Amino acid sequence: MVPEIDQQRFAEAHATGVLVIDVRNRGEYRAGHVPGARSAPLPDLPPALAELPKDRPVHVICQGGGRSAQATSLLRDLGYDAHSVSGGTAAWIAAGRPAVTGDEPGTPTASTAPATTEETR
Repeated sequence: MVPEIDQQRFAEAHATGVLVIDVRNRGEYRAGHVPGARSAPLPDLPPALAELPKDRPVHVICQGGGRSAQATSLLRDLGYDAHSVSGGTAAWIAAGRPAVTGDEPGTPTASTAPATTEETR
């Protein structure tokens, strides 16, 4: 069983600056992601592992939870303290939490509204 963290606990952990890996494809990430989340699409995850520290928890997020569960399982098999974020980015944004658009991780003080169609072009 893949360990999950619910949205409330994730939001509390996020506020402390936890490591977040977004395993959605680049277009999905660009359209709107959790502030501070690093993009590492699931197919590209193995090469990105060299940049991930093993000495702290890794919170893995996707759109709804499927891909993050797969990535979390892989990371745990490799010795990472990884947790899948239940509900994913969709639940994060639906709860009215901040989202950042573009290719950069952004910061928690960035946009506080979900991306609009105009922002994602």
